[in-house]
Amino acid sequence: MQRLIRLKEVMNLTGLSRSGIYKYIREERFPLSVELGGRAVAWVESEVHSWIESLISHRDRNTLYGYDMEEKL
Repeated sequence: MQRLIRLKEVMNLTGLSRSGIYKYIREERFPLSVELGGRAVAWVESEVHSWIESLISHRDRNTLYGYDMEEKL
């Protein structure tokens, strides 16, 4: 079963601000939200967790191979 989470929880999980999340969405670097109706949106929790895991994996690959962590994701 998929769980939808609201912005406040996404911010808590990722450590990103509201503007940071929407900036990443515009840059196609963060999962898209799902419209719930009106102005309400939410994110698929598993997609947010996958995004976090991809950051960790990227970090680990760079550390393993000695790449500069300043590389843009």
